[in-house]
Amino acid sequence: MQQDKHPDYRPVVFRDRAAGYAFLTRSTAQSEQTIEWDDGQTYPVVDVEISSESHPFYTGKARTVDTEGRVARFERRYGGAETDEAP
Repeated sequence: MQQDKHPDYRPVVFRDRAAGYAFLTRSTAQSEQTIEWDDGQTYPVVDVEISSESHPFYTGKARTVDTEGRVARFERRYGGAETDEAP
């Protein structure tokens, strides 16, 4: 591997402002802001808009699409298949 080609890979805190949740991981993300973590050390902090703590898929608050209602509305609007016909 060539030297001095890759960005610095170091511990970084990612903070989800919407959920009030922060987690420490390793990343190449750059930030001028810092935060003191639970272990007493200071780490760069990157604010994110959404994470697994606030994403609807992971929190169970995802909306389900009413496909049956859409099909019924389509059939009402454009005429559905005739079910009275004999085979």
